[in-house]
Amino acid sequence: MSLKSALFGATALSVLATGSFAAELTIAIVNNGHMINMQKVAKAYTDETGVKLNWVSLEEGVLREQVTSDTATGGGQYDIINIGMQEAPIWGAAGWIEPLEFGADYDADDILPAIRAGLSHEGTMYAAPFYGESSMVMYRKDLMDAAGASIADNDSWDNIKAAAAAVHDPDNGVYGACLRGKPGWGDNMAFITTMVNSFGGAWFDADFKPTIDSDEWRAAINFYVDLLGNYGPPGSEGNSFNEILALYNEGKCGMWIDATIAASFLEVDGVAYAQSPNAGNPVGANWLWAWAMAVPAGSPNAEESKKFIEWATSKDYVQAVANHPEFGWGSVPTGQRASTYMFDEFKSVAGFAEAEMAAINSAAPQATDLKPYVGVQFAAIPEFPEVGSAVAQEMAAALSGAKSVDDALAASQAAAAAIMKEAGY
Repeated sequence: MSLKSALFGATALSVLATGSFAAELTIAIVNNGHMINMQKVAKAYTDETGVKLNWVSLEEGVLREQVTSDTATGGGQYDIINIGMQEAPIWGAAGWIEPLEFGADYDADDILPAIRAGLSHEGTMYAAPFYGESSMVMYRKDLMDAAGASIADNDSWDNIKAAAAAVHDPDNGVYGACLRGKPGWGDNMAFITTMVNSFGGAWFDADFKPTIDSDEWRAAINFYVDLLGNYGPPGSEGNSFNEILALYNEGKCGMWIDATIAASFLEVDGVAYAQSPNAGNPVGANWLWAWAMAVPAGSPNAEESKKFIEWATSKDYVQAVANHPEFGWGSVPTGQRASTYMFDEFKSVAGFAEAEMAAINSAAPQATDLKPYVGVQFAAIPEFPEVGSAVAQEMAAALSGAKSVDDALAASQAAAAAIMKEAGY
């Protein structure tokens, strides 16, 4: 069997059969594990097609800033960009990114419905999911058992704090809870927003007036600052996904509440999983996200870019990772396609699969009376990144002790109100 048939499969064959392949594509990616792996897997794509792939790997917050600026201004720096559910429908509606339509072999119906819907506008997909995620508790059951503590699905925040206290042993390099603190609307605010949701708070009221100075926000942020201040690692205000993943794999975290995708990169023993905690309101206690691939409008390499995306987000790509000598089934991107969860080879190495799927299926991005906007850990409006980024800085200041919680919330409310007023709300 040739490399083409063994590695690429039917979808890729249909892609490879069309056109010439003299293109050179520049791809902006987030510096998370699955994206880094793609650079190695995609060497076979270049070998088969002749398309040269230039990778620009950026930290999450930097990626968002650069990609947003370049795409909004038509800068043309990138042929393919990593974006997510906050941007895709808004940018698609604005004409900033190209609609994506692929052949029948791509099997778009295999993409998890919640993920596909979040990357679409009026039924058209504008970004294809490389992987999808919700959030959940990943905890060291061995440490919990030894301390006589336990964590249940949808546990109370009070019990989460008690469990963190039980395993907190800084003298031996173990911290009870590792949580995001690095400022950014998709960094610390991703976690903080789900906590606020679970306490019954929201970013905006029905008229899109900010509600950050509410009792619910105050209770959630005081809890967050207290939990990390007493049972988190030093310097938590500088930690996001990659920093905490490193801490966890060094055996320094008793628990971590974060993206379900993290489970596929955990290397320590004794890990167990639970659905996200809440303080009485489970709606919005676990987020919904996908790191996806999109093509900026007007790219001179749009067609070649779409062909690469079709391959990189296909069933065949999943098989390519599974068959890759450096990776295997334990490294395939998850939260993207239903078919991945049907392979016995995947289920045998992915002890997190059931918990991950339960989290994705229970995420609630729809607008509600309590949360009158689409989105769980974000609000699907163009102004949110600016609002979220401003508040993120204030929350990091509260966590570090540079400001009191009350002062940080007051400054957040003022900043958000000014941004929304300027936007015409």
